[in-house]
Amino acid sequence: MPGTTEALLAGLDPEQREVALAARGPVCVLAGAGTGKTRAITCRIAYAALSGTVDPAHVLALTFTVRAAGELRGRLRQLGTGQVRASTFHAAALRQLNYFWPRVVGGRPPRLIDSKAGLVREAAKRVRVRLDGSAGALADAAAEIEWAKVVQVRPDGYARAASAAGRSAAAGADSLAAVYAAYEDLRRERHLIDFESVLELTAAILIDSRAAADQVRDTFRHFVVDEYQDVNPLQKLLLDAWLGDRADLCVVGDPNQVIYSFTGATPSYLTGFTAEFPGATVVRLVRDYRSTPQVVAVANQLIRSDSPLSAQRPPGPRPLLTEYPDDTAEAAGLADRIRSLVAAGVPAREIAVLVRVNADTERFELALAEAGLPYVIRGAERFYERPVVRQALVLLRGAARGEAVAGSGDPLPDSVRHVLTGLGGYGGAGSPLVRGVTGGSPPRGDTAARENWESLTAIAQLADEMHAARPEATLAHFSAELTQRADLGHAPAVDGVTLASMHAAKGLEWDAVLLPGLVEGLMPIVHARTAEAVEEERRLLYVAVTRAREHLYLSWSWARAAGGRGGRQRSRFLDSVRLGR
Repeated sequence: MPGTTEALLAGLDPEQREVALAARGPVCVLAGAGTGKTRAITCRIAYAALSGTVDPAHVLALTFTVRAAGELRGRLRQLGTGQVRASTFHAAALRQLNYFWPRVVGGRPPRLIDSKAGLVREAAKRVRVRLDGSAGALADAAAEIEWAKVVQVRPDGYARAASAAGRSAAAGADSLAAVYAAYEDLRRERHLIDFESVLELTAAILIDSRAAADQVRDTFRHFVVDEYQDVNPLQKLLLDAWLGDRADLCVVGDPNQVIYSFTGATPSYLTGFTAEFPGATVVRLVRDYRSTPQVVAVANQLIRSDSPLSAQRPPGPRPLLTEYPDDTAEAAGLADRIRSLVAAGVPAREIAVLVRVNADTERFELALAEAGLPYVIRGAERFYERPVVRQALVLLRGAARGEAVAGSGDPLPDSVRHVLTGLGGYGGAGSPLVRGVTGGSPPRGDTAARENWESLTAIAQLADEMHAARPEATLAHFSAELTQRADLGHAPAVDGVTLASMHAAKGLEWDAVLLPGLVEGLMPIVHARTAEAVEEERRLLYVAVTRAREHLYLSWSWARAAGGRGGRQRSRFLDSVRLGR
C-alpha cells in the first residue's frame, strides 16, 4: 500500500493523475478502451481518503457487474481504503430496500425473483396470449418487460413506446402489453419483486420518505459510477434520489462503447454530463495500455474520434483479414489458427472467438472439438450463482470442517476432486461431471451438462494451481479462497479457448481474439435498420477488437454452406479498415 499521497500518484500517467487529483465532484472521466480507468478511479478515491478530503466510509462506488464491483473492492483494499462500499446498482438498492421496507412501508419486504420466465408464462395464460412455450419466446417477452420497466413505461403505454423505439415484440405489441400488465398484477398479488422493481421501489421510498433519504444521504456522500454510458433511466432515477441536491459525483464512461441501448441504456447522461453539472471537471484517458499499436490502429480506424487511442505497448503482429468460401471452412480455418497459436506458446485460456449471435458458436464448438482443442462457452450467468457451484461450495466447506477434526494426508487436488465427485444427483463413475473433475472430455450436445462440467473443471483446476503455488494448502485454505473469490466476483477459468458473444466479452481481454462472421446481416445485424442502430453495431465491433492484447484475426465467408452460392457481402465496417491478408 502506498504510504503517502505522492507515492500513490507516482505510477499514474498525466491524465490518470488529473483524475486522482480531482478529489471532489462533479467529475466526468471519458476513458477509452484499455486506458486504465479502474486504476485512475481507485487511486482517486484512495488519494481523497489519504489526503483527508473525504471519509472512505462515505463513498459508494457503483458498477454493473458483480465481477467489476469485486475488482473495485479488491483494488481499494490494496490501497488501504477497504471501507469504501463498491457494489452493483441492484445490490446496493436491495440492501436499502430490505432495511427501509419494514420501517417505511411496514411488514416484511417482498421476495426477489431470479427469473421472470415462470411469471411471464402464467401472465400469458391469464390474458390468453399464446406464446410458443419455448425458452426463447419467454425470454423475448421478459426482455420486453424489462425494457419497458427500465425506461419507465407502464403497460398502457408500451405499444406506443415500443413503436417509437423501433421495437417489435414477437407476440405483438398489444398482446405483449396485456402480458406485461398481468405480470405486474401477479407480482404484486404474490408480494414479489424483480430486479427493476428493486430500483424503482428503493427510489420511491427515498423520494417519499425524507427520513429515509436523509439517512442514506448521510451514509453515502460521495458517488463514483463506472460504465456511465450504460446507465438507464431507472438507474438514473435512483442515482438522483441518492444524490439529492448534491453534486459530489464522479462518472466514468466511453461513448465509443455504447452497445446496450436495446436494454434501455442511454449514453445521453454521459454526453450531457456537463450540461447537467456546469463547471464539471472533464478528463479524457486516451493512452491504451492493453493492446499493441497494430490492434489500436484497427480500433481507431473503426471509430473516427476526436480523441483517438494512443498505443503504449511495443509493436506486435499485424492483424489479419481472411476470406473463406463457406462457414465450415471458416470454422476449420480458425481452429487451425488457434492450434498454431497454442503451439507458439499462447495459452488456450488467452484465446477467444467472439461472435455476433450466440447461436453462431455451434460451428466453432464442432471445429475445436474435431481439432482436439479445449474450449469453454461464456454466457451471462454469474459463475457463483450456478446451482452446481453453490452445491460444490457447501460440500467443500463441510469437508474443510471435517478435515480440521479428522485431518487428511491427501494432497489438495485429490481432496477437492473427491469432494466434487460426491455431488448429490451427479454420482456414478461414468457421469459427465465426474469425468469433468477426473479427466476426459466435456459432454457434447447438452448445454446444461457442459456448463456443469466447465464449472467443476474450473474449480478442480484452481485446486491444482493453489497446490502448485502452496503445497501445504488444505481444504480449509481452498474453501476460504473460493469464498473470497465469490465475494470479489472472480470466477476460476477452465484452461480452454473462450467462445462468447461480442456483448458478453465487454470488460474482458485476451492475448488473441478471433472475430469471424463479419458479413452483412450479422455485422451489422440484419435488424439494425436505422443509422443509430448501425452505428451501435460499429461500436460493438470496436469493443470486440479492443479485447485483443496482441493477436487479432478477422474473417468472413462467401456462403453459409459448402458448395452454396457465394452471395454474401463482407461487412461494410471492414471498408474503413486497412488490414493484411
